[in-house]
Parts: sequence; C-alpha cells; structure tokens
Amino acid sequence: MRIVAQEDRVTDDAARARLNTVAAEMREKLGAHVAPQGSLVLYETDLDAVAASGLSRPLSEDLPGYRIVDRLATGTRWSTVEEPSRGAARRIVFFSIKGGVGRSTALAACARHLAQRGRKVMVVDLDLESPGLSSSLLPDDRCPRYGVTDWMVEDLVGNADEMIKDMVAVSDLSELGDIRVVPAHGAEPGDYLLKLGRVWMPKVTADRATEPWPRRLNRLINALEAHDTPDVLLIDSRSGIDETASAVVTDLGAHLVCLFAIHGAQTWTGYRILFEHWKRAGVVKDIRDRLQIVAGLVPETDSVAYVEALRQASWDLFGEYLYDEVEAGATAEFSFDVSEPDAPHYPWAIHWNRGFAALERLHGNEVVVDDERVRAVFGEVFDGLDKLTPAED
Repeated sequence: MRIVAQEDRVTDDAARARLNTVAAEMREKLGAHVAPQGSLVLYETDLDAVAASGLSRPLSEDLPGYRIVDRLATGTRWSTVEEPSRGAARRIVFFSIKGGVGRSTALAACARHLAQRGRKVMVVDLDLESPGLSSSLLPDDRCPRYGVTDWMVEDLVGNADEMIKDMVAVSDLSELGDIRVVPAHGAEPGDYLLKLGRVWMPKVTADRATEPWPRRLNRLINALEAHDTPDVLLIDSRSGIDETASAVVTDLGAHLVCLFAIHGAQTWTGYRILFEHWKRAGVVKDIRDRLQIVAGLVPETDSVAYVEALRQASWDLFGEYLYDEVEAGATAEFSFDVSEPDAPHYPWAIHWNRGFAALERLHGNEVVVDDERVRAVFGEVFDGLDKLTPAED
C-alpha cells in the first residue's frame, strides 16, 4: 500500500508532516503490507488519472477527498511463450475456450490413471475464479490449510515461504503411486473475492523492481515441484482467452497443453482468435508442438460422425495458422494430413457417459469407480499421456 498525494504538497511543510505521520501509523499497523520507507508516499500531478488506473472507491463518507485505488493489472499476455520447464516433472495444462466441457473431471481421472501406473502426480487448481477441482479428489476434512490464492496474496508482502508445506494434501485415490492436490484456496477460504482481486498484482521488491504475477506463479509452481518432487504436474487452467488463462497456458513452461473442444462455432472462433494472435506475434513455432486437441463430451449417438467433423474443423484451423505450408515435392517441418493419429489436431476423444456426468467426486467409500468404464470414457487421453509420461519399469 502507498499514499499518493497532489504534487504541490511537496513544498507544503505542514502537509508533508501530516502525510509522514499517517505513513508512520500505516507502517506500524500494517507492517509488511505497506511499501518500503522511501516509496510509501508518492506525489502525482493528476490524481484523477491515478484514480482511473484501478478500482477506485471513497475511503470514508467522512473523508470525501480521500480514495482507495486498487491497481489489479495482471501483467500477462499471450504474445510470449515460455520454454518447456527443465525440471524433472512433466507439466501438463488442461485448457478450454469455454467451461462445461468436462475438463476438470478429465483431469481428475487422468490423475487417478497416472497414479495407478506408479507415477507421483501433483494436481494444481489454477481455475481460481471457479475453484472446485480439489473436491473431486479430496474430502473436505483433508483440504490443506492454504491454497494458491493464499500464497499469491502473502507473497506480495514476503510472507509466503513457509506456506508451501501446508498447501499440499494427499488424495486416497492412488494405489501404486500417489496424488498430491494443491487447491485454489485452503480449508478456510476467508474473504475469497478480496483475495482474488490481489492475486494478479505484481510484486514490488525492496529495490523497487517489479515482478509480474505470471513470474510469481511460476515461482510458486517451481517451489511446489521442489518440495514434493512429483513425476507429473497436472494443471487446471481457467477457461477463456483472457489474461489470467494466458499465464497458465504460455508462462509455466508446459510440456503439453490439452485444448478441450466441443464441435461448434464458439469453440473454433475462440481458438481461431488465439491461433491468429500467436501467428501475428511470431510465436507459433514456440508452442505448436506442445498442443493437443481433446474432444470433450463426445455424444453417445453418431459419435463417429461427430469426431470426424470435429477432426476436420481442427485440421482446417491448425493448417491455416500452425502447420507449415507444403509446396509440391517438398517436405514440411511441421505439417500433418487430416487422418494422422499422432498429429496435434487429431482429437483424443472423451466419450460422454451418463454415470460420469452425474459423478461429483472420485473419493469416498460410497463411490465405486468401474475401471473398465473409466477407460471406455477417457482411454484415448490416458494413452496419449502415457506416451509423455512412461511408467517406471
């Protein structure tokens, strides 16, 4: 927190004295939540512009000349793509243009499958605006004390280092390996909406350097990976092409980004906007070999025709924006026919199932999960992930 005053107060000794008194009281009561000594009081010529730079509201009805301004800039963009992480864990992001496509359920099923194959899996819920993935993997009484939002807020004031050990809970779904879950929020979310408004803020260090929130998020993921040493990180992203999702898709060094799709105009319009942006930004080659279309909620009737139509639409889009153009007699570096099963446009199909559509969680004594039915629904995704994350011999 800082105080911003009109610039003409710099030459007003009495006004400066009052501001310094307020600053001292703020530092005493708020501690690390206020800016360092040399930058706590700032002077600006245009306070209206300062108020317009964030969410502004009156401080108090009794103090009409004072306002609180929350600057919530995310510091993210889709135009840069981080190289794949060099850590031991494979980072796999689950992303969709719209919600309600079965993305989170698929992630939970994949975590269970990989754990059954002896892998140590960490699941991180970064769908912060719509949290709930952890509830399908953990009973309420096993939710850890802290979550991602708690860490991101406390990191702004340097209080996050000791939280890592209290952010991870072990799911009882694993058999041969194990599943560690990092929820969006802890067991007691508190005023979650206020926390959420500060998650995206950049961190200002003691030397006045600025660390954008995607870098802070990457630092959190690195710390979690170092603390628990998973083989695989499964990361649930927010849906949509806003700035918060971009940090998860492009800034965390993912080895694979699963792009969930339902065949329809809304899906392909969204991905077209995203692919076209990557092409204009010149970063297509940085990410295209890490993408994979996943067909969500494939209907029970006419499923073959549905998947073929989705595959054709996917191929058309990839061919226009991501694949290399192939001249007659030439060999392209990155281009595929529509029917090549190993191509990123070729969908891994998830078949809609009435039983799974009604299943809210995968844990609990009363929940019986039929492995054959699970494979019938998610088998293509399991097979794809198995190639990226081979089991130990």
